[in-house]
Amino acid sequence: MEIRQLRYFKEVAEREHISEAAIHLHVAQSAISRQIANLEAELGIELFERVGRNVKLTPIGKIFLEHCTSALQAIDFAKNQVDEYLNPEKGTIKIGFPTSLAGHLLPTVISAFKKEHPNVAFHLRQGSYDFLIDAVKNRELNLAFLGPLPTKDDSIHTTILFTEDFSILVPSNHPFAKRKSIPLIDLRNEDFVLFPEGYVLHKLAVEACNSVGFTPMISSEGEDMDAIKGLVAAGLGVTLLPESTFYDSTPRYTVKIPIETPSIRRTVGIISPVTRDLSPSEKVFHNFAMQFFSRLGQYQ
Repeated sequence: MEIRQLRYFKEVAEREHISEAAIHLHVAQSAISRQIANLEAELGIELFERVGRNVKLTPIGKIFLEHCTSALQAIDFAKNQVDEYLNPEKGTIKIGFPTSLAGHLLPTVISAFKKEHPNVAFHLRQGSYDFLIDAVKNRELNLAFLGPLPTKDDSIHTTILFTEDFSILVPSNHPFAKRKSIPLIDLRNEDFVLFPEGYVLHKLAVEACNSVGFTPMISSEGEDMDAIKGLVAAGLGVTLLPESTFYDSTPRYTVKIPIETPSIRRTVGIISPVTRDLSPSEKVFHNFAMQFFSRLGQYQ
């Protein structure tokens, strides 16, 4: 069994068309057909069945694809590690991040890192909270920023970079806009603007309100930070957001107000897999991020 055969098989399986796979791989169609036939002969099974001009995986072919994908990911990862050990300053770092950390944290730390390591490249992947955790577990990513950090998961390492409070964001013409602080219970009759159900910031906001005895009335939802802030600015409700989302500025026509009680906080940090070592460039970045936020914390 050859790596080339596995790559040909995976390409055909994903495209369900041999000629399209051949075009993408820049090889002759006959070469792909021959290598897949050799692979099937070695395994003693049929991996594909023909459906008109297309091909589809057989049931056993689908099982083989799962293992083939994992094997190729492991091989590519190993090759990248070898390349980076030869020159860790020219590696590529793949990092996942959620929308709540995209506006300030990510560009700030990467910009500072690039000043010291200008030849290291970055591949950035934005995703939901659960997606990022699964991506680290399933070899799609080795590093991901996350807030809050998950607890009680033996398959991932967690490194806290900082802890931050939540604040209330209200329209600038809101009756509470001139207050210095607000007990969360005072918002029990307010309309809320939140991320949709399934987003971790939705969960944190609802749990905070429940902790003081009410369920927030959700009038509007937005799927990114700018949408949430824009809906508040338009007067459609109030929201709860972490401090790091206000680092650049508080949006026009809104006012940020500290929460008096209860204390609502989240940890922000990096997750990495327990079962895999980080590449040299990933280790350098991980250590840099820890030192970077440690230095920032000394002046806060």
